[in-house]
Amino acid sequence: MIELTLYTREGCHLCDELRRRLEPWLGSGRFRLVTRDVDSDPDWFQRFDTRVPVLMAGERHLCDYVLDEDALRALLR
Repeated sequence: MIELTLYTREGCHLCDELRRRLEPWLGSGRFRLVTRDVDSDPDWFQRFDTRVPVLMAGERHLCDYVLDEDALRALLR
């Protein structure tokens, strides 16, 4: 199973929206979603501070700010 990581921060409306757009995909059982708060780790903060939300599959970048459904679909093929 693929593990996707969503880097977010509390109070981020774009983060909430990207998470909502991922919800229909979660039922597929083809990936597991882990959410990380960039403000809880100095490395994440340095890497993603102004880019959240960021969706990653390991070290593979999928999207920033809004869900790229084409990238997600390609990954899950």
